[in-house]
Amino acid sequence: MSTDTHVEFKQDFSAEYGQAKALSPLVTRVLCENPSPYTYTGTGTYLVGNGENVAVIDPGPLMPQHGQAILAALGKRRLSHILVTHTHQDHSPLSAWLKERTGAPILAFGPHGTGRKGGLEGEDVEAGADKNFTPDTLLRDGETIKGDGWSLRAVHTPGHTANHLCYLLEEENTLFVGDHIMGWATTVISPPDGDMRDYLASLKKVLDLAPEKLAPTHGPWVENPARFVRGIITHRRMREGQIIRRLEKGPMAIDIMVGQMYKDVDKRLHPAAARSVLAHLIALVDEGRVKADTTPTLGAIYRLP
Repeated sequence: MSTDTHVEFKQDFSAEYGQAKALSPLVTRVLCENPSPYTYTGTGTYLVGNGENVAVIDPGPLMPQHGQAILAALGKRRLSHILVTHTHQDHSPLSAWLKERTGAPILAFGPHGTGRKGGLEGEDVEAGADKNFTPDTLLRDGETIKGDGWSLRAVHTPGHTANHLCYLLEEENTLFVGDHIMGWATTVISPPDGDMRDYLASLKKVLDLAPEKLAPTHGPWVENPARFVRGIITHRRMREGQIIRRLEKGPMAIDIMVGQMYKDVDKRLHPAAARSVLAHLIALVDEGRVKADTTPTLGAIYRLP
């Protein structure tokens, strides 16, 4: 979404679609051919483990050719767990397809909306919600899944979605971050499932974990997590400051703010940017720092108290 100077985004990622690429002793990635303004070069499905039992993280969209590439990467090894970070169409739908062919259970925080605080209704954005997703096992914060030489700890990181999980590969201190953090762009926070205050709290939770590397589902790995995550937090505070400064000039609607704040960003991303601005404004209204003429929505007019 942005290339703010506080964050060193990398947009030089390249990989061959459908081919298994070893990234570490325990991690292999298979890139799905579903590039878009929201998925960057596509969904990177991770295989964790180099023994007989392997876990898959974020199978991806319902594209059988990608499923066949995952099965080819498995070879004769057994798929023991199908782990999902969150329920968007570019992450979770293929899990049922994989389960049918391997018998592996599906694990996640819960169906779409699990953990949501309630509140606003809103249209789905990005790749859309996977409302058909049903995991076999519900994971909670801190639970650990073990396999042949690997351990993955679930870390609940709401913000992008209410049910978002990251997974910490303890043997390599690598955190699979789904869409919570991306190396190529900022993450969309879209109410009602997205929550800006939860997101910032979850970023600080990642800092406390102190992983050595971050493995997003889209784009390149992040090699300096502490600096990068602090930069993301700074970027979000900067956006908040931009909103306040615009409202100092008088009441304003979100579409006007987005046109000014994201003028250098691909206009195809402006609808998602508007959702993130709304997430900031909901938090600011809750904190009493901003007022809205109605319940905070995309169409409301905002002003300072």
